[in-house]
Order: sequence, then C-alpha cells, then structure tokens
Amino acid sequence: MSQALNDQPYLDLLRDVIDRGDERIDRTGIGTRSIFGAMIRFDVARAAPILTTKRVYWKTAIKEMLWFLTGQTNIQALLRDNVRIWTDWPLATYRRETGEAISQEAFEARILGDDAFAERWGDLGPVYGKQWRRWLGPNGREHDQIASLIETLRTNPSSRRMLFHAWNVGELSDMALPPCHLLYQFHVSSGRLSLMMTQRSVDLVLGCPFNWVGAVALQAMIAQQADLELGDFVWVGGDVHVYRNQIEAVETQLARAPRPFPRLRLTRKPDSIDHYRIEDFAVDGYDPHPAIAVDVAV
Repeated sequence: MSQALNDQPYLDLLRDVIDRGDERIDRTGIGTRSIFGAMIRFDVARAAPILTTKRVYWKTAIKEMLWFLTGQTNIQALLRDNVRIWTDWPLATYRRETGEAISQEAFEARILGDDAFAERWGDLGPVYGKQWRRWLGPNGREHDQIASLIETLRTNPSSRRMLFHAWNVGELSDMALPPCHLLYQFHVSSGRLSLMMTQRSVDLVLGCPFNWVGAVALQAMIAQQADLELGDFVWVGGDVHVYRNQIEAVETQLARAPRPFPRLRLTRKPDSIDHYRIEDFAVDGYDPHPAIAVDVAV
C-alpha cells in the first residue's frame, strides 16, 4: 500500500464522505454524513501527516498529547498551557447543571483562578491519560500501560502484545467523552517502530488532523525512548464522519492544492517518557494554506 506524503488521501476521504456518506442523526443533534471503515498509511520517517490544505496548530495537538502522558484529567493544566480544545464538555455540563449562562472566557478564567472550582467543574473523568497511565484493575492495582509498552519494546520487540487502549468499559459512563482514538498498537521491523492507531469515531474535519499530529508525536517519543527509528503510522477509522455544519468549510478545503508534508523531529532525548516538553519538538518545512474556522460539535 502506498504511503501518503501530502494531503491527497485525506482530501479523497473527505470527498468520499461528502459524496457517499449516509445522512445520520448523531448524539449532538447536528447530523453527519458518515462512512464506515477507512485506512491511510504514512511513512513518518520521511514526512509527518500535518495537513497543509489548512493550517493545523501542531503545538496545541502535541501539548494535548503531553497532557495525556501525565495521566491528568483536569482541564486546568491544559488552560495553563493555553490549550482550550477540551473546554466545551465541562462548560456544557456546568451550564446544564447550574443554569448559569456563563461565557467560555469567564468559565476558563474561573478554572484558572479558583482551584476548588476547577476540581469541581474542570475534571473530565477517567479519560485518556488516566487509562493510559493509571488503568485500575479489579484488584485495585494501577497499570501504567505506557511504561509497560516501552519496557516490552526494549526487551521483546517481536511481541504481538505491544499496545495500549482506553476503552475501560467499567468507567465509560464517568468520562466526559468516551475515547475516540481508543487503540494504539506497535510493531518493530528492522529497527523501525510503526504505530497503528484505531479510531472508533472520527470527526474528520476537526478531530482527525489533531489526532494524527498527536499520534506521530507519541510515536516519535516512544521510538526515541526504545532506541528505535521511525517507521509507518497507520491510521484506521471506524465511523468516519463530517458534520453537516462543516460541509461548506470542507468544500473550501477541497478546492486547495496540497503541499508536501513537513518533517517532525525531536531536538533532545529526555531521560524518560515523562520529561518531554513542547520545546523538544520541531517541525521543518511546514507551508500550509490558511486556517479554516469550524465550530466543534459537543
């Protein structure tokens, strides 16, 4: 299978969803066009899948991934890092439960300035990072799936059990949003680390571009910690959809000519997976078209 070095396979998928997708009513009430089952392969040693037909704020996506790796679940830490992509869910809960028509800016200011308010209203429940780093077993033992993965990569890289996931059935109801990118599986061949990320639900316009950046940043970190080179990033989508209020923006993007993907590299090697900072990432040769504003569906 060919490996994508620019946006074209993504644009082809967008067009397929728009032209062929089922009209569906979803939990947000906005409605989608949706197809089931898609796959794209990228050679991230050559180029990182950071879209060029619209600007993707790659630092925000990597900051989100670094937050996942801390195991934290409260948006206060994200807001301190100027990342606002998770605010919509706790804000909607606050408005619903209190009846207060608070603005996003005021809500975020209260989260940042009031630790007690943040503890009550800023927590997302046991979402990604909690499951990755502190999965709670039935005997009360916590499991660090990331640490176990890196250890296996170092000691038994031919294993077929090198994966982690976040679909903890017993805690789904406590999550602000059940995990979309739920499974990460790793494979080593000729000293190259490949990653397959499976996404059960794919907001192809807003979520997917961020998910790709976060995944390849994670792949780069784990490869470095296991003394491996980068291989392929394979993305698999389940319910791949475009919201009806995104179609105009999609048509704008489809009219743009893709440019070559940039390269993502690490500028240093920290002593563990827990010590990476946003300053450790560099993206070379990124020349995107302008950003396209789209509202998130909550």
